[in-house]
Amino acid sequence: MGDEPGGGADAVPAAAEAAMAVVVDEERRATLLRNITVEGGFAYVSSAELAAGGDLRAAEAAREMAWEQLHSGPWHEVVPAWRDAYAMACLQVAELRAGAGDRREALRALDMGLIMGGPLLRCDLLTAVERIMARSGEGEAEGSDRGDSVERWKEEFSKNWDLTEVLRVLPSRSLSCKIVEKRSSLSLETFIRDYFLHDCPVIISGYIDHWPARTKWKDIEYLKRIAGDRTVPVEVGKNYLCSEWKQELITFSQFLERVWSADSSANMTYLAQHPLFEQVQELRNDIMIPDYCFAGGGELLSLNAWFGPLGTVTPLHHDPHHNLFAQVVGRKYIRLYPASVSEDLYPHSESMLSNSSQVDLDNVDLKEFPNVEDLDFTDCILEEGDMLYIPPKWWHYVRSLSTSFSVSFWWSATGPSKGL
Repeated sequence: MGDEPGGGADAVPAAAEAAMAVVVDEERRATLLRNITVEGGFAYVSSAELAAGGDLRAAEAAREMAWEQLHSGPWHEVVPAWRDAYAMACLQVAELRAGAGDRREALRALDMGLIMGGPLLRCDLLTAVERIMARSGEGEAEGSDRGDSVERWKEEFSKNWDLTEVLRVLPSRSLSCKIVEKRSSLSLETFIRDYFLHDCPVIISGYIDHWPARTKWKDIEYLKRIAGDRTVPVEVGKNYLCSEWKQELITFSQFLERVWSADSSANMTYLAQHPLFEQVQELRNDIMIPDYCFAGGGELLSLNAWFGPLGTVTPLHHDPHHNLFAQVVGRKYIRLYPASVSEDLYPHSESMLSNSSQVDLDNVDLKEFPNVEDLDFTDCILEEGDMLYIPPKWWHYVRSLSTSFSVSFWWSATGPSKGL
């Protein structure tokens, strides 16, 4: 990360400290420090002790040491204790930053702890965020152009091309084969019997009409107010299979500005497959877990946000779990291929990308991938307010047709399903 350390060992004023003080109980703290000592983190422990006494430079140093450990090798090989150590250092930095009146840097530290830290202090991080947000006193953005910006933002979500315009930007043969069936007011029993047990995609309409998100997420001032200063990871570039693709950490307000001004695929910015709702409770309160996610004795595994401008693309890939994809605002085109045709979609040989196809549906090289040309597929335009059920291992390609905010619900099932 490399944030510049600031301040010295000055004690934090008592009144300011009360704004955010989160006390990690001594037993957990001592256990964590012992674990880090076992891992050779003597310098970290020393800095953490100084940080506990109010030394901001020591807190920043401890965070930097833990950050280096998080990036010392593949993520799955990182020692869990170092993730918890990073979270504790982020808590210490945030408390001292907040005590000095630097609310934004405090929030950034807490968000980094939530994004990169381990589970041990997650509740402490969330509690600290709540305290800072509750005391921020920041209202809606001021300015005479506020009304104009709100209306312009709503227009971005409601862009509605005619079919000829849509087909011009979609992959070849789009909307020419089988269209995904759409059902309204689908009961859980019918969903399980007719779709879940047969690994059959279906669009469910009308189910999320009552979600507060359907209206709130079209209000840019609401989004800025509840999440504007929060740090989020975003993807920049055409898609994750392109060489120029990269990831960045920016504030949610910066992200909203990029969504507004997106003008080319090279700097297209997409908040993709991120557990945003674990960070921002207000956004989590705007949605609900659909009953369908409990099909097959289901257990919800992840709840992710997909938020970006017109033209974002998720290339052809498959996922291992049941997926209910809710299109909260905006529209998307989605193409689906069953797992039975996997070999004809030329999966990448590298293990990290084995669930992704080498075929670029926007520019298919038929000499290199001839089997793709005549493959049947199912596709649809997922309209605002629709949910799409994607069975496990089904390949899917996704393109946004407007500024779009979607939510994916992944769940596992213990009951029978041909896809498991």
